[in-house]
Amino acid sequence: MLSIAATASLRVYVSEWENGRRSLGDRYAEILRPLLGVTDDELFGRQASPSGVPEVGGYDELISRIDSARSVSLTMVKTFMDQTELLRTVDRQMGASSLVDQMTGHLTTLEDALTFAVLPDTRRPVARALAGAATLAAWQALDAGAVERAWRNYELGKRAAQEAEEPMYLAHATAEQAYVLNDAGRPDMALQLVQEAHRLASSKASPRLRAWLFAAEAELSAKAGLADECRRALDQAAACLPDGDEARDPDMLSIFLNSGHLARWRGNALALIGEDDALDSLYAALENADATFVRATSGLRCDLAQAHLSRGEFDQAQEHLRQARLLANRTSSVRHRRRIEQLTQRL
Repeated sequence: MLSIAATASLRVYVSEWENGRRSLGDRYAEILRPLLGVTDDELFGRQASPSGVPEVGGYDELISRIDSARSVSLTMVKTFMDQTELLRTVDRQMGASSLVDQMTGHLTTLEDALTFAVLPDTRRPVARALAGAATLAAWQALDAGAVERAWRNYELGKRAAQEAEEPMYLAHATAEQAYVLNDAGRPDMALQLVQEAHRLASSKASPRLRAWLFAAEAELSAKAGLADECRRALDQAAACLPDGDEARDPDMLSIFLNSGHLARWRGNALALIGEDDALDSLYAALENADATFVRATSGLRCDLAQAHLSRGEFDQAQEHLRQARLLANRTSSVRHRRRIEQLTQRL
């Protein structure tokens, strides 16, 4: 059984840790890291190396690293992608806070492989794998409340997508980065960024990615108070979305979107602008929700609570918030907990 100080003592410890009057020991660091979803460097206030490149001892070691990078085959790149997919699956079911170490190590491995790869035919596949992993890491960091890490990982993902010459990956990272701006209280700038993502995707975007971008634009338009633009973007998303129940985009594995997911997104956006028919879309999405999308279901419960609150139906809103809180606690989602508290204050 883990022994910790009494509550009153812990309050003093936290104050002293924050002000540098007490050093943080390994015992409490082990507790705080998964609770806060941070890395050791963030917890202890250590600055990362400005270059992010490991120091090499001389020409022999440099050539050794370059030769190793040349051996990165398509099979190895597939292994990188499979690792990202595993982390994505665990994340949506269990949350991001338990994956900080694995995600950090995964990104470091990919960055090292790219740093010492020389020729484009080797660099591009690794850069593509890094773009997908960095964007996932950024979304996990945003969910854990590590805003600066989220922003930096989105920038890493965008740079990698540019090197890989993958406009779809660049557009996706750019559009997701808009949510950092929105959460920081800049919905107008966020909307401009997601519109820029449309331009970056150009004609190369798959229909499902295009629908995803329009759905994101609809949500951010709603948060910016632009009801007409929100409705128009929702209609465009529905027009682009391929038929059928399939949600994965074969060209963009980080995209999950089918009619059920879009119904949830539609209900969320309509609830934000106070539309009465938001509940129909949200309950349809809840009925068809994939049980493995635990964090997304917490967000859906929040959307339902918001829709009921706008109608003055406080008992229903309270029940959905209770369910949302249970799911947010399972995934340790700081972002959803914050939203739950904001909605609870309206009861």
